[in-house]
Amino acid sequence: MSEQKPEEQTLDDLMGEEPMSLDDLAEEGVEIEALQAEVGELKDAYMRALADAENTRKRAERDRREAENYGGSKLARDMLPVYDNLERALRQDGEKASEFDKALLEGVELTMRELLNVFQKHGISPILPEVGDKFDPKQHEAMFEAPVPGTKAGDIIQVSSTGFMLHDRLLRPRQGWFSSPPASQAPSAPSTAYGPPAA
Repeated sequence: MSEQKPEEQTLDDLMGEEPMSLDDLAEEGVEIEALQAEVGELKDAYMRALADAENTRKRAERDRREAENYGGSKLARDMLPVYDNLERALRQDGEKASEFDKALLEGVELTMRELLNVFQKHGISPILPEVGDKFDPKQHEAMFEAPVPGTKAGDIIQVSSTGFMLHDRLLRPRQGWFSSPPASQAPSAPSTAYGPPAA
């Protein structure tokens, strides 16, 4: 005869137990509802915690990219006068220069090339409009306006300084002189310099 395991109950044992009263069943039903409500709350809290963790991860990744791309913008801006000085030196007429001056200009040219390579490596690119191009308030700053025959209002008539972008942000606007409407069409108020502030 096989031994009955202690945890197993036979049909006879179950029949011998006293059936649950309606009060007991109702009480147990309330407990189940309370447990289901608690499970629902815990599941909701878990989903919110998952969403918060994902948002934090995305924010950290965005901040890391921002720091990588734009963290050096102050240093980059401080390097622009170096570019300006090298550019001014390269405007000298090489034909009239002595042999020493020619060698010096060659050194300046090499330095400028190296500086532009470093700029490119770090996402800094020059804004290169030409005389005759249209004024773009997102990238240019007007230093002076004057009516010039043969030009349209807003045409670049002279470039004062090179502008620069740092990736997709304006680091420094390009400064220049722009053509204004002829005096007969111009507004009575004097024109002022305008353009975007540097980033």
